Amino acid sequence: MTDWPSIVDENRQRVWRTAYRLLGNDADAADCLQETFISALRLTRREVIRNWPALLQRLATTRALDRLRQRMRLYGCCETIGEWSAVSSSRPGPDHTAQASELCQRLRQALAQLPAKQAQAFCLRFLDDLSYREIAQHMQIKPEAVGVLLHRARSQLQQLLASELAGNRL
Repeated sequence: MTDWPSIVDENRQRVWRTAYRLLGNDADAADCLQETFISALRLTRREVIRNWPALLQRLATTRALDRLRQRMRLYGCCETIGEWSAVSSSRPGPDHTAQASELCQRLRQALAQLPAKQAQAFCLRFLDDLSYREIAQHMQIKPEAVGVLLHRARSQLQQLLASELAGNRL
């Protein structure tokens, strides 16, 4: 029997952070949190879960990317994300804040255009700071495949964000 209260208590913050980093607002992150745990519950009916944190982080990333893609289909490139500045801990000037907010919005839009596995690998590496080995375990692929996915994701993101990067590399 699965001890759901313990699993939720132990992993709620990780799932929330993963969703919020990608989505940038409380309402979508809360929806993603619920969807993640519902998906995990459904998965337990089919198989035994050995690594709850890895599974939940993977599901949260997938659900958040799905929600980003849905946002792109509904709103196109015109949507603004007002709560993203709340993530920053320093107090940069208004011009820096506006520029960073715009870049974050464009990064989200670009991530939504990547193939699912590339976007997931990119998020796990650069947002969650996981190693290639940990990403390989999460995604159930070889570490070498992680390198290929990350290379392709970075290349595509550089093309999509060429004007914003201005010489900086991801």
